[in-house]
Amino acid sequence: MNKTILIVDDEKEIRELLRLYIEKDGYSVIQAENGLEALKQAAFARIDLAVIDIMMPELDGYQLIKGLRERSNLPIIIVSAKTENHEKILGLDLGADDYVTKPFDPLEVTARIKAQLRRYDGGAADSEAALLTAGELCMDVSACTLSFGSGTIPLTATEFNMMKLFMQSPGRVYTKQQIYEAAWQEAAIVDDNTVMVAISKLRGKLPGDGAVSIGTVRGLGYRLEVRI
Repeated sequence: MNKTILIVDDEKEIRELLRLYIEKDGYSVIQAENGLEALKQAAFARIDLAVIDIMMPELDGYQLIKGLRERSNLPIIIVSAKTENHEKILGLDLGADDYVTKPFDPLEVTARIKAQLRRYDGGAADSEAALLTAGELCMDVSACTLSFGSGTIPLTATEFNMMKLFMQSPGRVYTKQQIYEAAWQEAAIVDDNTVMVAISKLRGKLPGDGAVSIGTVRGLGYRLEVRI
């Protein structure tokens, strides 16, 4: 099925530039000039991935991400002129899966779109187990869900991939580079803060009793720890 990409930016020139490159790769495109219009589009159309600016009228990108995350775990890529590190951290913390700063190379954006869609759709190879467990955590790889007891833990696409990596080998230590490449499905090209922020948010979603947690191995990386 053809994928549909939602482009949200108040600058028509940027929307059109991205549209040309994205459609060239065979995707369909829906455009919105602000966050409010984007939420309306998402309510009536099947969206596979969203490319979102931050500074927009009506409803800014941060509020839009919150609104989308309430109804979907679709991949979200921020494309923004905000280059400060704390802005990137905020965007990722709210649920974005990737962050590209303006001015950008449209080929880089389309490459990141492909990577996010591969990761989101390609979850499990045929040889992988359909279910992964760690303590009372259970991941259904095919359905892209993580549950604890009778409840479901909502995850973004990036968080799901990170958690899948950890649950495939509980106790194994993974470096930040390994985690980034598994979660974002591309070579590690960002600073350590990206992985640290993502791990911090993922930790906040795990059960609070500490039975299953993500531990830090100083100087090496992170591992999934299961208390017996």
